[in-house]
Amino acid sequence: MSSGSQSSSSSSQYPILCASFNQDSSGFAISTRDGFKIFDSNTGRLCYERASGAFVVVEMLYSSSLLAIVGGGEQPSLSPRRLCLFNTTTGAALRELNFLTSVLAVRLNKKRLVVVLQEKTYIYDPHTLAILDAIDTVPNVKGLCAFSPSLDGCFLAVPSSTTKGSVLVYNVMELQSHCEIDAHRSPLAAIVMSCNGMYIATASEQGTIIRVHLVSEATKSYSFRRGTYPSTIFSLSFGPSTQLPDVLVALSSSGSIHVFSLGLAINQRGRRSSSFLGSLLPDSVNDAFDPAYHRVLHNAVPAGVKSNVVVRKVDKIADTSLSESVASRATLSVITFNGHFLEYTVYVNTQNESKWSLESEFNLLAVISGEEQHFQLV
Repeated sequence: MSSGSQSSSSSSQYPILCASFNQDSSGFAISTRDGFKIFDSNTGRLCYERASGAFVVVEMLYSSSLLAIVGGGEQPSLSPRRLCLFNTTTGAALRELNFLTSVLAVRLNKKRLVVVLQEKTYIYDPHTLAILDAIDTVPNVKGLCAFSPSLDGCFLAVPSSTTKGSVLVYNVMELQSHCEIDAHRSPLAAIVMSCNGMYIATASEQGTIIRVHLVSEATKSYSFRRGTYPSTIFSLSFGPSTQLPDVLVALSSSGSIHVFSLGLAINQRGRRSSSFLGSLLPDSVNDAFDPAYHRVLHNAVPAGVKSNVVVRKVDKIADTSLSESVASRATLSVITFNGHFLEYTVYVNTQNESKWSLESEFNLLAVISGEEQHFQLV
């Protein structure tokens, strides 16, 4: 699963300038015009804060003390063209990289550091900051990218067209292009990779169809209809499974959260096909839009407010409505750019019935240092 980072310019209408979960979603970072904060996803505890001006990128490396930060440009010392590797333990900058244009996105794992500019993407060794490769890209003004942090399937995806929804998938460990996927007729609005690098999900600027692709085959594996009317997809997230992700979640500008049962869709199609790959491929485009695999929670966040969602965990639990049956429970964490953290649970039983629950909510901007949020509703 990607770190799910989203950023906005320092002239943003929102108090939060960027929001990102770390590689395993155990922690998350937010930035305001005053500085940045690091939180524990499980408890809501504020783990670290630094009041030193506006940042448009704050990326964590799992739960380590290393951060990659990029300033918002409101002060000369916080140039958006400078990437700083920062140590939260010492409070000191370790290394800096300077670029000719603004840094739009950063992704990293223990072996690779990816820096996305508008027309170039750079790959570095994070330990030495030696440049390993430079990829020329089409103009990527939103800094769209997806990254799978797994060292075994470490892929990066960036847009490969400005007129249609094509994706370039690049093998970051082997430093070579892997494939190009033509996903949509309209330009991309959101992309995400599963944590093992096996799957990539895409949404176009239309936002009506979410497509899932098998990276190894560069094929469209499955399509899900989010809705009939266009909507901006703010965020996509796969479930954290290291094999086949159980679910894919989308959060749209309508304020709705959409949960697609990827595992269920593929398993049911597998009954009609003996081959694994054959079970992934839809019989036709229209055949892929089965509403049985789609659940939606309306008004999950305020409509129009930019938000970031991740699937933090998916558990198998006893289905009390049916004896000796197992249901699934997905935990979804949401950061809204107007300053709130929400945690939802969606239960799906073996009869394909679902139930939503808002477990917790708190105001990220009101958290006091050292205070643990006990996830009380506000």
